[in-house]
Amino acid sequence: MLGSRIPRRHRRGFISALAVFGALAAGTAVQAATAPAAVAATPHRVLFDNSKAETAGNADWIIGTSQPDPLGQDATPVAETDWTGALSAWGVGLQRTGNYALKTLPSGNTITYGTTAALDLTNFDTFVLPEPNVLLSAAEKTAVMKFVQNGGGLFLVSDHTGADRNNDGYDAVEVINDLMSNNSVDSTDPFGFSVDTGTVSTNNPRAITDTTNPVLNGPFGKVTGSIIRSGTTVTLKPADNPAVKGLVYRTGYSGNTGAFFATSTFGSGRVAVWGDSSPIDDGTGQSGNTLYDGWNDTAGTNAALALNATEWLSGGTGGGGGGGTCTAAQLLANPGFESGSSSWSATSGVITNDTGEAARTGSYKAWLNGYGSAHTDTLSQSVTIPSGCSAATLSFHLHIDTAETTTSTAYDTLKVQVLNSGGTVLSTLATYSNLHAASGYTQRSFSLGAYAGQTVTLKFTGTEGSQLQTSFVIDDTALNVS
Repeated sequence: MLGSRIPRRHRRGFISALAVFGALAAGTAVQAATAPAAVAATPHRVLFDNSKAETAGNADWIIGTSQPDPLGQDATPVAETDWTGALSAWGVGLQRTGNYALKTLPSGNTITYGTTAALDLTNFDTFVLPEPNVLLSAAEKTAVMKFVQNGGGLFLVSDHTGADRNNDGYDAVEVINDLMSNNSVDSTDPFGFSVDTGTVSTNNPRAITDTTNPVLNGPFGKVTGSIIRSGTTVTLKPADNPAVKGLVYRTGYSGNTGAFFATSTFGSGRVAVWGDSSPIDDGTGQSGNTLYDGWNDTAGTNAALALNATEWLSGGTGGGGGGGTCTAAQLLANPGFESGSSSWSATSGVITNDTGEAARTGSYKAWLNGYGSAHTDTLSQSVTIPSGCSAATLSFHLHIDTAETTTSTAYDTLKVQVLNSGGTVLSTLATYSNLHAASGYTQRSFSLGAYAGQTVTLKFTGTEGSQLQTSFVIDDTALNVS
């Protein structure tokens, strides 16, 4: 770096820099994602994968043989046999609500994110990987991880070790673990769980007691348990991702081991994992396959679990209602800082009407850093997002200017994070830096629908190095729910 930083009160005249939105891994200051976040809509858009040998051997993990559009076989299905596939009951159950638009990614296709393809993940709210038997390519893993990070829902279904149905050397356990541990976005246990190597022959796992959980108490019914008919479990690692939560456990297990169904979040998105494909098998499918009707097995409430989880992953409360109530509102107090520091916790001097930086509207704004010396500023507010509010959008206007001249090194950063009531970081929504140069304020938006029903703290942390100044200026914040 050249020269010394200009004191904050003398920073005028320097080129402004405007941060570019990105749902990025914690502590990383890099360029933003190239594709927009998946946005929940009605009907909810769900893509079922069939590109990873989901029908190899005796498996038939498809919602219908008409692909990509199952409506080509029957546009108004009533029974699971109206569509052909062992997941047809799942598909028909969603289709009949009128709140879902379903598609299948056919064999021979590639998983993409950010392209103009009709089956690109940007066109969907949830992506279902039902017992994949082929490793995802490096580009496909990036696509899936970016999709979730930017607000998509990912439904992973595993099976027992050794269920290599296409004999390519990989089973679903290995495919799913490879996705999470060997990708270009975040390979440091991003979801907070790993699929266990092994086989559980028969068990009837039970659901935890949680009357507010939207997956266990969703619009498709109450979940009491599930079934294992040759499957596996997952190990939870809350130290890596505090959002991970076991919902259904193998008999005799609890806590971080023996979870059979678990959920988590990553970036702005949601994740669910199921340890066996037997619960989603409806016993019907293409001729020649050996199938098992786990969907209707009375030892579990598998249909409710699959459908509620799809609803939760898609960010909605469809399927006939439920999930609590929501009144459209803006939840942040003193959103434009015109009442000074009221309702906000901030480092002294951050909320200011100092004319050295113009507010976007009014006189006050939050001005983090800009001192030209090693310094950390914070700004935060706690807020409760109602459980029925599937659409929750955090927005704010951000202006950055800097005296840094580098085009390659992020010396000064601003992190935007979501914390739980205990102060643990649940997600780093974005990291901005001195590298993003433009002018004026630009609005940045993030989906917080994954935190419905929770009290969270929204926190901005600006960290400045020891020389040239960078100022992060925030104004006109909002958290709109509906």
